[in-house]
Amino acid sequence: MAATTTLLGLVTPTQGTLSGTWGDTVNYGISDYLDIAIAGTLSFAGDGAITLANTTGSSSGNAITSTTAQYMVIRITGTQTVTKVITGPSYSKLYMVDHAGATSAVTFKASGQTGVSIAVGEKAFVYYNGTDYVKIATSTAGTGSVTSVAASVPSIFSIAGSPITTSGTLAMTYSGTALPVANGGTGLTAGTSGGVLAYTASGTLASSAALTANALVIGGGAGAAPSTTTTGTGVLTFLGTPSSANLASVVTDETGSGSLVFATSPTLVTPVLGTPSSGTLSSCTVDGTDAVGFRNIPINSKSTAYTTVLADSGKVIFHPSTDASTRTFTIDSNANVAYPLGTAITFINMTSNVVTIAITSDTMYLSSAGTTGSRSLAQYGSATAIKMTSTTWLISGSGLT
Repeated sequence: MAATTTLLGLVTPTQGTLSGTWGDTVNYGISDYLDIAIAGTLSFAGDGAITLANTTGSSSGNAITSTTAQYMVIRITGTQTVTKVITGPSYSKLYMVDHAGATSAVTFKASGQTGVSIAVGEKAFVYYNGTDYVKIATSTAGTGSVTSVAASVPSIFSIAGSPITTSGTLAMTYSGTALPVANGGTGLTAGTSGGVLAYTASGTLASSAALTANALVIGGGAGAAPSTTTTGTGVLTFLGTPSSANLASVVTDETGSGSLVFATSPTLVTPVLGTPSSGTLSSCTVDGTDAVGFRNIPINSKSTAYTTVLADSGKVIFHPSTDASTRTFTIDSNANVAYPLGTAITFINMTSNVVTIAITSDTMYLSSAGTTGSRSLAQYGSATAIKMTSTTWLISGSGLT
């Protein structure tokens, strides 16, 4: 028995075999198989799955069948109502598939694989890559021009048409959505200066320096600034010069005017504070002249000789009963502490030891008597000194002599 080749199944007679049948074996087993492998066309019409299988050449001439895998061209004719599936052999093989049928696509695949789809009117080269059949080139029927190389295009893209010709059209899709293109499309163009890619609404080629205001510029080039109509009023001005005034022109529901204020040591000019829940007011007035006062009279308890300070304005200098010693409380001079006019300081003595209320270089008058000098405050006594001028005070009270 003569041997055959692994792939095409061609007869390879060995010496001393096939006596009397050598010519038939060569004609049927070798020549015929080479003939169909190089130029043979196998046609299928209508629906129905097809499995191409290897057959082995013999001297009978009957081995080549309607599903022999050695054919070069697979042609589909007639009308397909469903996707026609053609299963090729799982070994290195190249086919030219011509879909001359109608209505439905054809799937060309290896056994157990998904294969590739051949559309109606499409002509494609497919080959077995060791796992499945893949499409390596395709063209639209009647044009003769290659439109895509499937192996280099991700499956999420779809390209059809005839981009190789100067007068053809190119249709591109991404995930089923059409992409705009310049030649026959709606606007993906390449700029003519510096290799800039410009996406414009009209699809007109433009140099980098002449791009329209709404163009998206990728790469180098001197495209015009984006249109301000696509943003809020003043936004682009603020982005170019982020000043307080430019930000104020962007915002439409602001309160007040002037510069931005941040948390650390801001300066506010004549603000209306409303009702603050907390905080400390410094150098504030209630009417433009008079300082903000207390709703109570704060007490500053002293069990030692003491000279008043500015913060004692409106307070009580208190001598507690727990300090059984004679004390002197002194109102400092205007030269040292410039108390505002109208400042009132109250003194209370709760011990049996006399508290002396003194003053330094300024003058303190006793109410009604008009005498000056230091005063004595007895136990349970209370006295209030009020500043009348920059250097004079008037003191009055009970237990005061």
